[in-house]
Amino acid sequence: MSVARITELKASSTVSFEDAIRVGLARAVKTLENVKSAWIAEQEVFVDEKGQINEYRVLMKVTFIVSD
Repeated sequence: MSVARITELKASSTVSFEDAIRVGLARAVKTLENVKSAWIAEQEVFVDEKGQINEYRVLMKVTFIVSD
């Protein structure tokens, strides 16, 4: 039987939500072992004074298996 843990991460990108997800997952696997899945809890964008999107952010919940 295995035990899983969930941790929240916020990641950002100037390119897209998809890129923010990739950045977040890449960082998660550097620190966490046995990452198995992730889901996006929130998405947000930041806009400049002209109303143009200049940053995409995601709040992701990453699931990993706890080692013995």
